[in-house]
Amino acid sequence: MPTVLMTAPYMIPFLERFRPVLADYGIDLIVPDVQERMEEEDILKYAGQFDGTICGDDRYTARVIEACSPRLKVISKWGTGVDSIDAEACARLGVKLGRTPNAFTTPVADTVLGYMLEFARRGPWMDREMKNGKWEKIPGRALSECVLGVIGVGNIGKAVTRRAKAFGMKVLGTDIVDIDHVFVSETGIEMTTLDLLLSNSDFVSVNCDLNTTSHHLINAKTLALMKPGAVLINTARGPIVDEKALVAALVSGQVGGAALDVFEFEPLPADSPLLKMDNVLLAPHNSNSSPAAWERVHWNTIKNLVEGLGMQARKG
Repeated sequence: MPTVLMTAPYMIPFLERFRPVLADYGIDLIVPDVQERMEEEDILKYAGQFDGTICGDDRYTARVIEACSPRLKVISKWGTGVDSIDAEACARLGVKLGRTPNAFTTPVADTVLGYMLEFARRGPWMDREMKNGKWEKIPGRALSECVLGVIGVGNIGKAVTRRAKAFGMKVLGTDIVDIDHVFVSETGIEMTTLDLLLSNSDFVSVNCDLNTTSHHLINAKTLALMKPGAVLINTARGPIVDEKALVAALVSGQVGGAALDVFEFEPLPADSPLLKMDNVLLAPHNSNSSPAAWERVHWNTIKNLVEGLGMQARKG
């Protein structure tokens, strides 16, 4: 009977729905108490006790994967991003790595548009003033008067672009890979360099993967290139942005505002200066929130696990 370490925070609250399905495959579960993610030392406590795992953003480093081998056969990641898992170690040790590509494109793209509308139309700030007894008309802008820069024109970057074009925005894009010419001609996105994108955009949306080329891609040097007063939006991964450099740019006024769903350290530390900034909108890594999307990911994650254990997943 295979044993599976279940640490996906989005699935654990609904485990009684999934437990009978997994039991039908003869799968036994180990379910630790998980708040946000399992760190390296947390997982090492279970090394050698499980054949597969359904995980969230747990730290499956090479050290962890080596310690869990040869028993570990499959890591089934809940969601899309696998930056917390050492894929090279998985390949070297014969551990299958499953995920759900394109899982949260729609809710994340909607979130980016929501942030742009909030900053352009000044809704949250007018609401605050009204509730403080002030009748103050805060000047806003139409999105059609603004330029959007999209860093990473993958599935989410494309969805953000299509939404922005529907609002009449000019869109600049940058990526390390060539973007399909059909998409470029369809949307009118102008592909350019990161430097030109930053210096010409009123909103900059980070939508790239986290990898060795994108870690701290947004740093003191690149922030200094941003159009004065521009707004940075990050719904991708926290470490793409050097948070200390961003705080400094927000304090100096070089960057006009930020909308952040992800952070270098999660949960965001209680002493973070970002929590006291009036020109920053914050969310607890929640831009993937969508009942329909979650449901698809739940069942695809189980399918990836079962197949990774060498069994045939049943339909339905």
